[in-house]
Amino acid sequence: MKQIHFNDANTGEEISLAYADYGEGQPVVLIHGWPSSHKMWEYQLGDLVTAGYRVIAYDRRGFGESSKPWSGYDYNILASDLHVIIEQLALRDVILVGFSMGGGEVARYLSTYGSERVARVALISTVLPYMLKGNENPDGVDEKVFSKMAEQIKQDRPGFLEQFGKMFFGVGFLNKPVTEAYLRYFDQLALQATQQSTLACATGFATTDFRKDLAAIKVPTLIIHGDNDEIVPLEVSSQRTATMLPHAELILYENGPHGIFYTHRELLNRHLLDFFRGKKHAPPAPEPIMPTPL
Repeated sequence: MKQIHFNDANTGEEISLAYADYGEGQPVVLIHGWPSSHKMWEYQLGDLVTAGYRVIAYDRRGFGESSKPWSGYDYNILASDLHVIIEQLALRDVILVGFSMGGGEVARYLSTYGSERVARVALISTVLPYMLKGNENPDGVDEKVFSKMAEQIKQDRPGFLEQFGKMFFGVGFLNKPVTEAYLRYFDQLALQATQQSTLACATGFATTDFRKDLAAIKVPTLIIHGDNDEIVPLEVSSQRTATMLPHAELILYENGPHGIFYTHRELLNRHLLDFFRGKKHAPPAPEPIMPTPL
């Protein structure tokens, strides 16, 4: 792993961001979801690098091998970390790919720093535009859902992650889209974070309103979401985002859970590469990849 070191002007702390950097060509920056690390992109890296792209995947502060400060997890700071990555690696004509809470960094980055260096964005299973239900956002998710999640993390983070992983990948009594070994691996990635960073980022993606940020997304945009997502329901997220970004292309994965980067990895990789090359798709949702039995 490579490291970028800098003094965070927001908190005054020395921060290190760990990142992987593979391939040559147009740069693609992969922004991971909560509560994982850049290693969740394992099944995208090979296809994207082989297709001729330079792929950078980094660990968000508080996760993976990056610094884990006590504070500094609001989206203004997280977007500034993305800005540091792009600036210090001198990236231009960048394709930003944000998964789940990573979509928030994409939107806040563009609204804060502009799109001069950005060519395209892909938003996969993201929390955009605004998760928390309220008078000004009646279609959101009830605050009790996030409060219960936070309490479980405080009481037994490993136990919470074990159950969360099953929902994340749509594991049920009959549906087994991932192996037990992969679920354990996913848990281990999440356990590299601290309790504090896990809680603070959950608060961030639950309570941040990105509706004004979406107005800054003018570049070609791809939105992909599973229609059976139990973590970030389609109806409160990507479906609404697509109406706010009329230039965007929305692709729905039939029976797709939240973790489509693994359960629908071959399909997702094809759609990403087609989008990178400027190809659009017909409206009907594609057939899902058949799950692997335990």
